[in-house]
Amino acid sequence: MGLIDYLIMIIYFAFVLGIGWILRRFMKNANAFLEAGRSMPAWVAGLAFISTNLGALEVMGMTGSGLKYGMMTTHFYLIGAIPAMIFLSLFMMPFYYGSKARSVPEFLKLRYDEKTRGLNAVMFTFMTVLASGISMYALAILMEKVLGWDFNLSLWISAIIVLIYTYLGGLSSAIYNEVLQFFIIVLGLLPIVFLSLHDVGGWSGLKESLAPITQAKGYASDTWLTTWKYTGQASSNPMGVEWFGILFGLGFVLSFGYWCTNFLIVQRAFAAESHSAARKVPLIGALPKMFIPALIVIPGIISLVLLNDPSKGFDLPKDAAGNPVYDYTIIMLLKQYLPTGVLGLGITALLASFMSGMAGNVSAFNTVWTYDIYQSYIRPATGNDEADGKHYLLVGRIATVCGILASIGAAYIASKFGNIMDFLQTIFSMINAPLFAVIFLGMFWKRTTGHAAFTGLLTGLIVALLHHGLTIPEGASTLVKGGWLGSLHVYPVEMAQNFWTAIFAFSSATIVTVVLSFMTKGTKSDEDLKGLVYSLTPRTLQEDVPWYQRPAGMAVIVGLIFIVLSILFW
Repeated sequence: MGLIDYLIMIIYFAFVLGIGWILRRFMKNANAFLEAGRSMPAWVAGLAFISTNLGALEVMGMTGSGLKYGMMTTHFYLIGAIPAMIFLSLFMMPFYYGSKARSVPEFLKLRYDEKTRGLNAVMFTFMTVLASGISMYALAILMEKVLGWDFNLSLWISAIIVLIYTYLGGLSSAIYNEVLQFFIIVLGLLPIVFLSLHDVGGWSGLKESLAPITQAKGYASDTWLTTWKYTGQASSNPMGVEWFGILFGLGFVLSFGYWCTNFLIVQRAFAAESHSAARKVPLIGALPKMFIPALIVIPGIISLVLLNDPSKGFDLPKDAAGNPVYDYTIIMLLKQYLPTGVLGLGITALLASFMSGMAGNVSAFNTVWTYDIYQSYIRPATGNDEADGKHYLLVGRIATVCGILASIGAAYIASKFGNIMDFLQTIFSMINAPLFAVIFLGMFWKRTTGHAAFTGLLTGLIVALLHHGLTIPEGASTLVKGGWLGSLHVYPVEMAQNFWTAIFAFSSATIVTVVLSFMTKGTKSDEDLKGLVYSLTPRTLQEDVPWYQRPAGMAVIVGLIFIVLSILFW
């Protein structure tokens, strides 16, 4: 790191804090602070939609997973994202935005009842704190390994910076910073792709170098560069899961649960300026989403070649058991390839991605805490809109501070896992999977009742915890990875365990909700359910814009690109 590298970082921090400072004067009530006044253009919300996902999970976790699992990691970008994003745009966003709900838990109240909203709100706040902590942990080890700063000092500095701009500008500040961070991430990581690929002799050189390495691991020579080809048996691929687990566990349960019900992501579409804009947000985000593997996964795969070539001088830190810590992959690539000046841009790109993840989770946390917990159970609205708006603005800002502090504690938990993507997928499989079952049934089956939804949501969470507690991934060295109730089954790797946790959670929540819906009586009339259930909601068509600017037309374009990419990397 030279003077110019530090200068690039300082300029970035000045922009980040400056955006918060400029927007602070518009934060006059809770609506502006927590919902961005529902005023964001579709393209801004769309880039923020994907940038929020482009945090520590994406950049640090997915690069490490590229090394660990190969091209199969792109399942999280294609089958694990695109169908769900199209579904969110065409079918679910009209209900979310049209209901005027301020959060996913509030939508559950409108569709079901108060207790279902309360349970999901508590589950969601727990999840966002853990996810924000993962981003903090990633940022701290980046500063520790590249800048030589103390881990604990780095953790607190990163937390304070995010706290300042989120506290000042609320959701608007987080969204505009996420758009800025998206472009910085792309520009900062692009040089690594070209330099690392050139270093191994291009794509053909990569294939040739990987062949003996993968064969030595007991796999076919091209396993690390394929997605579906070797999923006939779990033992034939590094992810340790067969095609059904990928298709149903990731492609349906985890992906639809994440992209369609996770308020952290959906909140960006909630902030759009109109119903039409809100529906376009996921599709705008889907376009860059499909090409991000080129920035992140391919350098991770190249790292496997570098690790097995002593002449490259590339190495990863090891954990107590002697296993490589995959989370460090992107950091070591930065140090390997980027010279002074360019290194500053690469480091800034990582800082941007981690801050995007932190701010996104904190802004979602303060909204759910303020509206779905504090306003609902501690201090209801008085009816004085001006006074209530100022009071809940203060509560939202206090929640921002508390969320940051709780996330610091979660960062230390994340440090025990070894691969933050595996850790995040563990959380999502427990919380998002049963939530998707409940919301999906509620939107498309008017018979679903509040008592059934609450019980199904709780059952799914309990079953997920039991499955995780009774199974372990092979070589697990910490109870965070499972087995804290015993060991009835050993999975080849953590990701296989996560996929099946999601399948069990979703299936149990679905079965319980359906059975109890037949046994209980709903409290909502057909009139109450208009705009909340598909069969009771009038369809709206856009006739005044070209077909390719309508959500359905855009969905066709996104779907065709998805199919082509899936075939190319089969």
